[in-house]
Amino acid sequence: MEKVTVRKFAAAWSVEFVEKGRRIATQGEPDPFEHIILDGRATSQITDTEGRAVCVGFHAGPCVVAPNVARTRNGASLVSIDVNADALVAQMDSRALTDLMLASEPIREWANDILQQELAHKVDREWCLAALGGADRLAWFRKDFPRYEELFGHSLIASFLGITPVTLSRLRSAERDTAVD
Repeated sequence: MEKVTVRKFAAAWSVEFVEKGRRIATQGEPDPFEHIILDGRATSQITDTEGRAVCVGFHAGPCVVAPNVARTRNGASLVSIDVNADALVAQMDSRALTDLMLASEPIREWANDILQQELAHKVDREWCLAALGGADRLAWFRKDFPRYEELFGHSLIASFLGITPVTLSRLRSAERDTAVD
């Protein structure tokens, strides 16, 4: 990538420290940004009309949060992105990224790769929820998200896996009992 392109790309991002408990995006509200968690942790959640939240994504820095096109409709966020541990977050207006993508093939390839990865993650999770039982879902999670059991709360993990926190606790307890035998 040319130095001028790299400079334009880097300059388009703003970096902000976001404290644990704050929100980067709120479901139903405008969110014109792309987000990168440089350090720290966040989760994406969807809340239904009765206030029940379901975790649909984990973000442990450094990582790119699902692209704006995949998590917004008509400019409004489909998810809330909550910071679970103090985070350093880079943000860029999604229109600025589109302009940079049109002007630079390497940036376009990078952004398209991120979008393809996000699609693959969503399909993998859908397959897991549709095809696997609780123990196999947990095994899938551990394989695809190593160390995340240490980084994120078990109620969030249970929600992501489509099981109750009690079921997750029982699955983990059964594994410990089996390991002791």
